[in-house]
Amino acid sequence: MKVYEPGKIRNIALLGHAGSGKTTLAETMIFESGTSRKRGTVEAKNTISDYHEIEKDKQKSIYSSLLHLDWRGTKVNIIDTPGTSDFYGQVSEAFAISDVALFVLNSEAGVEIGTEAFWRAAESKNIPSMIVMNKLDSDKSDFQNAVDSAKERFGRGVVVVQYPYSEGDDFHAIIDVLKMTMYEFPEDGGKPDKLPIPESQRAQAELLHNELVEAIAENDETLLDLYFENGSLDEYQMTDGLNMSLLNRDIFPVFCACASRNFGTGRIMGFLGNVAPSPLDRSINLKDGKSYDMNPEGSPSFYVFRSSSETHVGDLTYFKVTGGTIKSGMDLVNRRTQDGLRMGTLYICQGNKRIEVSEVNTGDLAVAVKLKDMQAGDTVTMKDNISLEFAPIEYPNTTMRVALKLKKEGDEDKLGSALNQIQKEDPSARIEHSQELQQTILHGLGEEHLNVILYQLKERFNLDVEFIRPRIPYRETITKRVDTQYKHKKQSGGAGQYAEVYISIEPWEEGMPQREDLNVRNVDEIELEWGGKLIFQNCIVGGVIDNRFMPAILKGVMDKMANGPLSGCRARDIRVSVYDGSMHSVDSNEAAFKTAALMAFKDGFLKASPQLLEPIYEIEVTLPSVYMGDVMSDLSSRRGQILGMDAEGTIQKIKAIVPLQELDQYTTRLKSMTQGSATYSRKFYDYAQVPPDIQKRVIEETLAAEAEKN
Repeated sequence: MKVYEPGKIRNIALLGHAGSGKTTLAETMIFESGTSRKRGTVEAKNTISDYHEIEKDKQKSIYSSLLHLDWRGTKVNIIDTPGTSDFYGQVSEAFAISDVALFVLNSEAGVEIGTEAFWRAAESKNIPSMIVMNKLDSDKSDFQNAVDSAKERFGRGVVVVQYPYSEGDDFHAIIDVLKMTMYEFPEDGGKPDKLPIPESQRAQAELLHNELVEAIAENDETLLDLYFENGSLDEYQMTDGLNMSLLNRDIFPVFCACASRNFGTGRIMGFLGNVAPSPLDRSINLKDGKSYDMNPEGSPSFYVFRSSSETHVGDLTYFKVTGGTIKSGMDLVNRRTQDGLRMGTLYICQGNKRIEVSEVNTGDLAVAVKLKDMQAGDTVTMKDNISLEFAPIEYPNTTMRVALKLKKEGDEDKLGSALNQIQKEDPSARIEHSQELQQTILHGLGEEHLNVILYQLKERFNLDVEFIRPRIPYRETITKRVDTQYKHKKQSGGAGQYAEVYISIEPWEEGMPQREDLNVRNVDEIELEWGGKLIFQNCIVGGVIDNRFMPAILKGVMDKMANGPLSGCRARDIRVSVYDGSMHSVDSNEAAFKTAALMAFKDGFLKASPQLLEPIYEIEVTLPSVYMGDVMSDLSSRRGQILGMDAEGTIQKIKAIVPLQELDQYTTRLKSMTQGSATYSRKFYDYAQVPPDIQKRVIEETLAAEAEKN
């Protein structure tokens, strides 16, 4: 396998809404380049990238695939990514190592929700971006409408480089306004004939050509001077200007294609090879916030963007070389673990096929086998390069959760190992072993994401698992002040137990004044690990309780707060003042005071108008405007409170706060209401009081569960 110089490498993330034709475009590009002798199809289930059985069954991308091709001496690495929000974690990894984002738009629909989300992410990471209008042979194709929607959503930097001579059944030619040439394709696709632009299209082509020239010139003062001087730019000047404008995200060139018929892919690959940035044109973010320019002559290093495992092969580590040359047998260090490692066999990937190589240059993508304890986001360097550490990969917040239940007892350890492996390979999933809820909870990006993990647990790890409804992490608090006491007295031969405490409990909030009726000697402000605070005050005077028993009293209060008196949920935001009590010179001990405090706190809590709190999340729903009414109505039915709305063309964004209890199946419902066109994100907002009927139900369920245990 040829080893490529960094300037002859292109790393491309292939992005777009589900159904836009990304996988077909990747397959056709590889075939047209001559890298593959056969062109597979999604329908025939024989594409290079969608090689997992679940992808063949669903006929869609679920995992991103690493592919490559050679186009006239330039190596183009392609990361074919999934197009649905459920698998956005795969896209995050592609963004971490790509130098160009190639967006595939369905010319029937223009900019769809998935494309919008991916574009915003590419924008935030400053990744140069291009657009391919695909499916121009569809009878519903509307190129101009698709371009207009792109300009509306992505800005005036969207510039047409190609447009179709005709669309629908008659689509057979593309007019290129950069080269001012018409490409006419044979019926079975492939290499086109280069023809003069027909007279009927001359005015339109010149108009778009001038728009392209002006867009290039206005982003480069030297080119702008040449443009004013000569009235135009030649092809080479335009190419140089396009490279810089693309790199700076000033221009987003639009190309045409019909991937299924192999129309237009050669020109796209030519542009990638001649104009698109190489890895040397872009820097990488470091963990300390600074940027790093890759150096082919520098110390060898690489950045891990994915980790996986295969039967009979073992651990696979996917990486991008960020400096020097990586070779088999090299001794390096993982900066996260500080463990040394020796590079084993290196491979270049073509889907699930791997081609062995002896070395990999700066900027290239490769995979190594049997490197232990490697995770996505790891930095690997030579031993002396201790200062280099790249920024971690940013994964999206999860939007859905389920609890896992084993159907067979005794598989708990096996399930734990399987979940650890899944989370290592897919960091966008989150595993929570909740002692509070006594459940193992799986957090994901949607129902389809969670179902793929369930499929893996069953098929790959041979575990019989089902999803059940996860419990809600409620919190308890009080709404009024109560003074209470408890005397613990126990005598059963020998030393006994004696403790008496008087405490005052009251709701606490930030900034509340100190009480004047108490002589506060000491205050402990405790940040609770489950949120909120406990303010614990020692107000004892006259030595009625020895100071050495105060930690035991605090321990008793904390134990009951961790297992709240009302429903067994954790309590928060309470001020407890110990103001009186008594002790015995012989029978008083720490255990006695701990018990007395626990019982006093429990009794007072239940008399202080206890209130159950539920977690509230802030959500942002992105959706086509046609579904606004249905989604708003549904949010109201979920006890949601609308915070605001924003419109960007035909795309709407709704911000709201909604109880977690109402969100567990919201992803599925949202997709059903909007025919899969809407997405949403969520983050924790606060705790709020639950309605009385819900509080009553939760308490009744808790009592019933306790009765069942007994």
